[in-house]
Amino acid sequence: MERGGGGVPRPAAAVGGIRRAVPLALLTAVLTTACGGGSGTGGAHPATAVPPPSPTPVSDAELCVRVVAHWSREVLDGGTYGDYQSMGLSNRQYDILREVVAAARPVLRTQGALAAEELIDRRTRARCAGRPPGGDADRGPWR
Repeated sequence: MERGGGGVPRPAAAVGGIRRAVPLALLTAVLTTACGGGSGTGGAHPATAVPPPSPTPVSDAELCVRVVAHWSREVLDGGTYGDYQSMGLSNRQYDILREVVAAARPVLRTQGALAAEELIDRRTRARCAGRPPGGDADRGPWR
């Protein structure tokens, strides 16, 4: 016989059984939780779970507006231009950026930052929505 906590004698078979039962109980609990079993109110079942919706694709014009407006603000704040490729812009987008920044600089000086940002938004949206020369919506170097 072995002595347990508190000096109470226990049969050796009982101590060995507990040593085997505890890891088995832990393994069962882990597997039940991981597989979504148990009470029936737990996790989703992978085979029947509904996947999250895919993000909505952005049109070429909206993508142009986003990147050109972003970099126009950066250039207007910093005063210098980077390489259009390092900005992730096409040649056409870079041309739009240069035009927009050239128009926004005097507005910034005379009317302030808010007016310059509004001009950037308006001009960028108008230029990006226009049909590019030598290309169409599906092909061309302007994409």
